[in-house]
Amino acid sequence: MSAAAAPGRRDVVVIGSGHNSLVAACYLARAGLDVEVVETDRVLGGAVSTVQRWPGYQVDRGSSAHIMVRHTGIVEQLRLDECGLTYLDMDPWGFAPFGPPDAQQAITFHVDLERTCASIAAVCGQRDADAYRDFATDWGTRNEAVFAAFQDAPSAGRLGRHLWGAGRATDVGGLEMSRQFLQPADQLLDELFHDERLKTALSWLGAQSGPPGHQVATADLVGWNALMHTRPPGRPVGGSGALTRALAERLRRTGGTIRLGDGAAAITRRGDRVTGVLTESEQHVAARAVVAGCHVLTTLELLGDEALLARGRRAVRVGNGIGMALRLATTDLPRYPAAEADPAYDPWSAMQLLAASRTHLRAAHGEYVAGRPPTEPPVLLMSFSAMDPSIAPPGRHNLTAWAQWYPYELTTGEHWDDIGAREADRIIAAVDRVAPGFSSSIEHLHVQTPLDLERELGLRRGNIMHVEMGLDTMFAYRPLPELSGYRTPVRGLYLTGASTHPGGGVFGASGRTVARIVTVERRKWR
Repeated sequence: MSAAAAPGRRDVVVIGSGHNSLVAACYLARAGLDVEVVETDRVLGGAVSTVQRWPGYQVDRGSSAHIMVRHTGIVEQLRLDECGLTYLDMDPWGFAPFGPPDAQQAITFHVDLERTCASIAAVCGQRDADAYRDFATDWGTRNEAVFAAFQDAPSAGRLGRHLWGAGRATDVGGLEMSRQFLQPADQLLDELFHDERLKTALSWLGAQSGPPGHQVATADLVGWNALMHTRPPGRPVGGSGALTRALAERLRRTGGTIRLGDGAAAITRRGDRVTGVLTESEQHVAARAVVAGCHVLTTLELLGDEALLARGRRAVRVGNGIGMALRLATTDLPRYPAAEADPAYDPWSAMQLLAASRTHLRAAHGEYVAGRPPTEPPVLLMSFSAMDPSIAPPGRHNLTAWAQWYPYELTTGEHWDDIGAREADRIIAAVDRVAPGFSSSIEHLHVQTPLDLERELGLRRGNIMHVEMGLDTMFAYRPLPELSGYRTPVRGLYLTGASTHPGGGVFGASGRTVARIVTVERRKWR
């Protein structure tokens, strides 16, 4: 316990053990504060966690590929390698195979830009390869500035300064720069490239944040992927949960504590000042400050402020789910004809981008908007047991198939408990179309529908990003303008997690930023 904390009272209680919460807790403990994390689940890590689903299989519950956190420096600053975290580089990081009649061809996205351009040239021609090189260089430079804006509390001034710097670096004027950022991703792709197969792969990759490429202000959801040519995505040895396990170990070594299976039942306050957390076992953990890493609406419910909660329920755009996941135990890897024909193709470390065309992407999203599961779902397949044999028994493989777009609330009159298996079969069939025979290799299957994601991980309405990732819900609008700076109207109550800037994904920036704010503001607690 730090000298500033009274007997029996913590400096900070952190609600939730997701990666942003644990990042915040680690930085706060490193600053000398007495920190306790309270978590409802008996499994550490929230959506960045791994469990033994079947004997010998270490299966992710949520995220699998770690992209943004590798660009933040958090892993290095907290010396998580000393706490058991080892990353394997995903190189190549993207593999886009084609169906008939082009099944012998694919595009491979390597960390090395020239190797990527060579792969594009072999399939799409030199013109598109040269255009991709220019795109990756230009948008990579821009996104170094955007990424800097993600590392601090959001404000129009900060964002403007970073984008102004990006414009200077790329010789693009302010109005033209803003136009390019505000355009749909598909418009950007149509301006730059000719081959529809390349445009499909990039559009599907960009859509992983949720919004489809035909919507306004999605251009940078494609553009920021250029950063993967400077630092590849990573796969933690032992599963995605190795990150949160390492964070928990760093917190323990720094003097913090974690309480599993006894999460927050209420946030307590005296007037406009937070006083701590009442846990589900009815223990009151008194604290000078509370950092809530759960969903913003869950935080407001725990707080019990009816006016603020009513505002949140009206205005926070949670959406209607994004997708669903299959966790697969198989006897073999998916066998793509392109990879079988040419050993130069190495898809197993990559995110495998299985989308037939942008027309199919738009059709899938249209069905989602109408409240129906997609007839032909686009799939992102990951086969990390090929890189890390520790997550599957010898001779077996552990794969994840993520598919979009799946509505949490259905207009068909059906219930997810009744149709989950049917929709899983459709996803497997989509893999079979580009990797014939894949379905016959499946021995075990765990289905996570949007409803299952809510039940298992507390992801409201199945939205893995907590809040929609549209233009009106990002930066100083996330989750609401009055809550966008990680602070709340209640003194000493702070927010972190996917509900806050910069949003969802395995990032950690929100946790580090709120820890910095709390550390600076602790003198006000008295």
